[in-house]
Amino acid sequence: MRKMFSLVLGAAVLAGFAPVARGQGEKPAGAGEMDHRFVFEASGSGLAEVNLSRLALTNAMRKEVRDFAQHMVDDHTKANTELLALTNKKGLSGSVAPAMPATHRALSERLSNLRGDDFDRAYMQQMVKDHEDAVKLFETEANSGQDADLKALAKKTLPTLHMHLDMARKVAGVKDTGTKDKGPAPKDKDTGTKDKGPAPKDRDTGTKDKGPAPKDKP
Repeated sequence: MRKMFSLVLGAAVLAGFAPVARGQGEKPAGAGEMDHRFVFEASGSGLAEVNLSRLALTNAMRKEVRDFAQHMVDDHTKANTELLALTNKKGLSGSVAPAMPATHRALSERLSNLRGDDFDRAYMQQMVKDHEDAVKLFETEANSGQDADLKALAKKTLPTLHMHLDMARKVAGVKDTGTKDKGPAPKDKDTGTKDKGPAPKDRDTGTKDKGPAPKDKP
């Protein structure tokens, strides 16, 4: 897996996305602390999605998991390329993560020893979590970032991330547990216990008081 990771990084450098040097202490105009954090987290998680999904292409058992993994490799490679190109252009390459997060490196080691259903379950659970986190990250940048270009990129990428999250939940068999307001709860169906007015009177059973009993004849 480490060899594969090195190859992915090497490919990025050969493609012309090596960090662009800038003056010591120089800060790109227009970028705030949130933007730098966004670049670091987005680049690290994007690299992790590609690396873990490449592993899934060989270790996954179910076809739908492998198909999902191929989508992740294709879409996240494209997204990573766009992000790195923009950071190079704007002098933000110093904020690009040099490797995927430590948690994902540890996960990669664990997944490399799994096969079949065990791999599918662990990989898909991670994909659901990663894309939930990615949606939050990109929404925050799109709404609150300072750099206009990074905000635009985050907004542009969000529909794809939402699609990935829906796909991941479907393949993993996880239902959307979002707490969005879905309106008032539906009324209970009529179970026949509605107040239908006063109960009907008992029918005459012939026991009504008909006056005093007749006296015995002498």
